[in-house]
Amino acid sequence: MSAQPKKKICENVLETIGNTPLVKLHSVTKEIKATVLAKVETFNPGNSIKDRMALKMIEDAEAAGILKPGGTIIEGTSGNTGMGLAIAAIVKGYKCIFTTTDKQSKEKMDALRAFGAEVIVCPTNVAPEDPNSYYSVAARLNKEIENSFYPNQYDNLSNYKAHYEQTGPEIWDQTDGKITHLVVGAGTGGTITGTGKFLKEKNPNIKIWGIDTYGSTLKAFKDKGIIDQDEIYSYVTEGIGEDFIPKNYDFDVIDHFEKVTDKDGAVMTRRIVREEGIWVGNSAGSAIAGLLQLKDQLTEKDMVVVIFHDHGSRYLGKIFNDEWMKKMGYID
Repeated sequence: MSAQPKKKICENVLETIGNTPLVKLHSVTKEIKATVLAKVETFNPGNSIKDRMALKMIEDAEAAGILKPGGTIIEGTSGNTGMGLAIAAIVKGYKCIFTTTDKQSKEKMDALRAFGAEVIVCPTNVAPEDPNSYYSVAARLNKEIENSFYPNQYDNLSNYKAHYEQTGPEIWDQTDGKITHLVVGAGTGGTITGTGKFLKEKNPNIKIWGIDTYGSTLKAFKDKGIIDQDEIYSYVTEGIGEDFIPKNYDFDVIDHFEKVTDKDGAVMTRRIVREEGIWVGNSAGSAIAGLLQLKDQLTEKDMVVVIFHDHGSRYLGKIFNDEWMKKMGYID
């Protein structure tokens, strides 16, 4: 499946999802011998890559008769998936209720409310199975509210399929099949598994590198096949890492996980904006910081594609706030 050309006139905003540009990086990657290209997903209408899978989850649920006219979409989200769902819900006539954690930026919550969604804030530092966790609250509301749909992006395989059908083919076409490495800040597993699966089918030699964060168990699960409780603790980085293993993961697709500190991810996020002129969020900074940690494995012949997941406007109160960065000890 090849990427679709841009339409001259779109029937609605959902038709603008996808076909995002690949942009060559110069300054932040000058220590890297390879060509490094950013897949800039901020060009989607909700300013993140999550628009792709949000629409796919809704369309698949409609086709299966799970989501009916006038229904309510209930989802646990760090913000970006909620935005994608909210945009689709407006066009298609659904209501939205989102649960999120208190570590997410205020901008993300305000943005969801701007699109007419109800937002319920839950504590971060509880186990996924805790009744107060944002996973549990979303699942409970789904049972309580009639004619509701709980997409559950973590275990809904429409998530990875969206990237298998769209993101992977786009990158293959845009690089004329010359891509050698894909770098993805990994969270739910949908982007890295779906995109990576498509690319590996085209060329099994393509390396798929996942960027993880300290406090997450993804790298430990890949390396040791276990959820290592000693590695799970609270972290600041938003949008990547997990304390459980979502069903969207296919670890056979992923060649390596690289962990990046909260500080290195935050500092690099600011550098990307100031040195490349691309306004990105936290996970992009972590992805480039992780790539720099792996730079010795790359040569001049390599072509690396890094996913830039979301927009910097989501992080004005944190990463792009000097006082917050100083308080965290990330800048002097």
